[in-house]
Amino acid sequence: MPRAEEFEELRPLLFSIAYRILGSVSDAEDAVQETWLRFGATRTRPVSTKAFLAAVVTRIAIDVLRSARVRREEYVGPWLPEPLLSDPYQDPARSAELADSLSMAALLLLERLSPLERAVFVLREVFGFGFPEVASAVGRSEPACRQLAVRARRHMEAGRPRFEADRREREELAARFFDALREGDVDGLRDLLAADVQVVGDGGGKAPQLAARIVGADRVARVLTMFFGLSARIDVSVEPREVNGRPGAIFRDRDHRVINAWALDVLDGRIRTVRSVINPDKLGHLGPVADAWALRREATGERQEP
Repeated sequence: MPRAEEFEELRPLLFSIAYRILGSVSDAEDAVQETWLRFGATRTRPVSTKAFLAAVVTRIAIDVLRSARVRREEYVGPWLPEPLLSDPYQDPARSAELADSLSMAALLLLERLSPLERAVFVLREVFGFGFPEVASAVGRSEPACRQLAVRARRHMEAGRPRFEADRREREELAARFFDALREGDVDGLRDLLAADVQVVGDGGGKAPQLAARIVGADRVARVLTMFFGLSARIDVSVEPREVNGRPGAIFRDRDHRVINAWALDVLDGRIRTVRSVINPDKLGHLGPVADAWALRREATGERQEP
């Protein structure tokens, strides 16, 4: 098989590895492109093209992550992963691990790990690579990788909720949630929220947002219904979508440009977290991006300062 065909066949896997390590669609795409360039520059055929390319994209992603962490320390407000609407890599044998590791909650847990722990966890626990392949990818011995995997698994399991909703329950609850918001039903919305529900917003200082963090069922219900009321004034449409493997929505202006992306976490029959990404730098891969500042002025009647 020609190299280009081999690479294209493995591209979905490489992107999925890089995205989970980096939490960024654009950085993951760049890592995959760099992997292709390095693959093209090799003179000999690897014994396993899959293992070789997975190792290359992992090393690139680790390097990018180390520099990205410095930038994230200076990030304005909460940092959230770039929203992903669908995972290009599908493997029925590992569908559960793939779906769980794609959620924003899981990606934020991965943020707590060191770059090496994160890479080892993604390769071993999510994609099922053997320890010899993992060790080759991260440049550590197999015993060291086993220790990294144990530490990473311990951190991930400690941060995960004990009881998660199944897919159908999540979808049904999300549909009721968005119906209540459209109808402005504060009481109905409150009944769907966990007592300690949070809305976490990522604007990166580049777009208006409700607040960096809103906590509590009563406050969240009132703030979100107010937000939907303002949005209706300017013909904002809500497009229910699966975002990072969980129920969510894409908000668009009247010209169908992307304003915002929401992802919902469901636990014990209630919505526990609403994560809102409105930073325009994180939405470009979803389509043309709206001017959120101009939309806020239009919705609230604010005048633009000269």
